[in-house]
Amino acid sequence: MRIPIAGAIFVLLAAAAVLSSFVSAGPHPSGRVTIIVNEQERRADVSIDGQPFTSYIWPSTLKKPVLYPLRTAKGTIVTRGFPLEQRPGERVDHPHHAGLWFNYENVNGIDFWNNSDAIKPENAPKMGTILHRSIVSAKSGTQSGELWVTFDKKVLLKERTQFVFRGGPGFRSVDRITTLRAVDTKVDFKDEKDGMLGLRVIRALEIPSDKPEVYTDASGRPTTVAKLDNTGVDGTYLTSEGKKGDAAWGTRGRWCNLSGMVGDEPVTITILDHPANPGFPTYWHARGYGLFAANPLGQKVFSAGKQELNFSLAPNTSATFRYRILISSVISTSEATEAAYKEFVAAYH
Repeated sequence: MRIPIAGAIFVLLAAAAVLSSFVSAGPHPSGRVTIIVNEQERRADVSIDGQPFTSYIWPSTLKKPVLYPLRTAKGTIVTRGFPLEQRPGERVDHPHHAGLWFNYENVNGIDFWNNSDAIKPENAPKMGTILHRSIVSAKSGTQSGELWVTFDKKVLLKERTQFVFRGGPGFRSVDRITTLRAVDTKVDFKDEKDGMLGLRVIRALEIPSDKPEVYTDASGRPTTVAKLDNTGVDGTYLTSEGKKGDAAWGTRGRWCNLSGMVGDEPVTITILDHPANPGFPTYWHARGYGLFAANPLGQKVFSAGKQELNFSLAPNTSATFRYRILISSVISTSEATEAAYKEFVAAYH
């Protein structure tokens, strides 16, 4: 059963991308998914069994549309509040890390990943923005659209994205199926560290750290991350290849878990990579401070120069990226995650 979905189109009406929902899936489906669109408030709210799950939002304060926040089946928020909300004890670094997003650091020399309101005015022409324009339909089968543009609004890509929301006892999930099509010029995705599907998690799911750190992006912009209280912080990564904790960063795998206790609730966030995706198996840009990202197009920095991709699209050609984000109210085992991975692959074979 499909729930009627809202449609959206982005700047210049160049994309007919997809935002969709389903009722809950899995062996024993039980949840009804509903979406309520409020164009004036620049959001589409997703609920399951009448309880909030997430929202597709495009606030003017962000340089891209995102899903925010993400919740477990019990209603526990697992995404960081900053820069959209201030929460006590959370880090306030990397203002471009908001909710769950999809973009890349270098698209024909334009940086979509690092763009935010914190960018200096003189650097703005180097940054790309994903702009939502309007909701155009609320009929079943119509979806949402996105467009990637440069600072001077030169169209680089048309994007068609389908979001599939599911839920049931103890789990919530989002499938993001995104097709990028080059318009009238070749589009190069230079091999870079920052990309492509990313989310930023709450403090409790970070890996405990007892020292201040400075992180820099590809342009050398530093962010100092101060030492924080580690009380209640016990997140850890586990990849399909058995890499754990900080060792998961810069390694490849078909899936990666981020698990920990959030209060008294065990939580695992899993990102599943599809074997038909470019760059499969993806590299995990999985940082202890809470950035959880899959980057299939940036290989050089992760492999210490042994591999390099430099993916590109010729004019009027396309590539599709398929991911599932699974939020479970358990500490997931490798065996359970592998079963979920096989189910995901079968759904988009």
